[in-house]
Amino acid sequence: MATKAQIASAARALFAGQGYVATTIAAIAESADIPAPTIYSAFGGKAAILRAIAWGIADTLDIDRAHEEALAEPDPRDGLRRAANIQRRQFEQMYDVIDIYQEAARTDPDIARDMRTIAANRERAFRRHVEAIAAHLAPGVSTDDGVAIYLTLVLPEVYRTLVIERGWTAGRYENWLADALITQLLP
Repeated sequence: MATKAQIASAARALFAGQGYVATTIAAIAESADIPAPTIYSAFGGKAAILRAIAWGIADTLDIDRAHEEALAEPDPRDGLRRAANIQRRQFEQMYDVIDIYQEAARTDPDIARDMRTIAANRERAFRRHVEAIAAHLAPGVSTDDGVAIYLTLVLPEVYRTLVIERGWTAGRYENWLADALITQLLP
């Protein structure tokens, strides 16, 4: 288990620093101080390492439970605030991994398939949230419109622009996102 963690940590740093495509198993082996055959035995390849990194972080965030708690909020505003907190925590913990996934998807068909699955899962989760508050949506905002608005506001590119490029704190991003979701979706 410690070996896999070493490999994942070294790979994450290399993927983020020099890019997914440029990072070789040999470079990961050197950085982790673990023989390349051990890496192949433990993971099989770079795509599996990247998946393990992403799912390891996602598991610690317990995103599904957090979404259920947001859905359970009786006040839709509170549920949307919780949703904004989920996004903040997710981006804080793994924005670099999301960025790596996006780069890798351009050249790796398996990662591209993963990205499509992740996007579909996100849309399903956001649709469930919008459907749960459908009776409270602003006049003129259909469920489909609400999902489109939600999906757009929580794009990783929005986080990157505000936090990474413009220097917002993660807390400011969370507050902005909560306000934007509430303002755009509710009366």
